[in-house]
Amino acid sequence: MAIIITDECINCGACEPECPNTAIYEGADEWRYGDGTSLKGDVVLPNGKSVNAEDVQEPISDEVYYIAPDKCTECMGFHEEPQCAAVCPVDCCVPDEDHEESEETLLAKQAFMHPED
Repeated sequence: MAIIITDECINCGACEPECPNTAIYEGADEWRYGDGTSLKGDVVLPNGKSVNAEDVQEPISDEVYYIAPDKCTECMGFHEEPQCAAVCPVDCCVPDEDHEESEETLLAKQAFMHPED
């Protein structure tokens, strides 16, 4: 499953630079599928959703840091554990039960976003 940042977040920003997929954004910041990935132009995501990687996406949270679930791989393919959770001083980076994914699915998503790795 993806990771979610709870509303206990203190907005310290420790998690953001740790994400290998650039899936973490400051509250109210817009995001793109192409940020920090190899995705460009029109793509079909592994979940079947068609998007343009350069199109601006609405912020998921206006108040605290947030994680774009379509980009989160729980750091699989990069690290042995989610780095956001490892560095969070208040333990607010937790599994997102609304976005459950198998290890195989997470690794496929990582390979899709970073085919050169």
